[in-house]
Amino acid sequence: MGFQTQEVSITFASDRFVQGLNKKYRGFDQPTDVLAFAMREGEWTEIQPQLLGDIVISIDTAKKQALEMGHSLNKELAILLVHGILHLIGYDHIQSGETKKMQDMEQRILKHIGFI
Repeated sequence: MGFQTQEVSITFASDRFVQGLNKKYRGFDQPTDVLAFAMREGEWTEIQPQLLGDIVISIDTAKKQALEMGHSLNKELAILLVHGILHLIGYDHIQSGETKKMQDMEQRILKHIGFI
């Protein structure tokens, strides 16, 4: 099944809400910019194979990061969405080699959709 047939859920939330999820699922009691919950992992992957997963973006953190980076909130949301989707399809940035691959893919996608 190709990615063109996949479904993603996107939630825009507050730092407080994202912090609760981050603590519950990752053990970090702090807000973060984006969380991705892949449906292609674990024992329940076959229930709804067209579901790629869920992305939760903190609007509060996105606003702060956009201001820090000197670009629009829309651009920051696009960056975070692309980042989240890449996590859902298996990209990660735990190791430095993986970080570079993920960043390169993010840049290619953002350029393709006109955000850089």
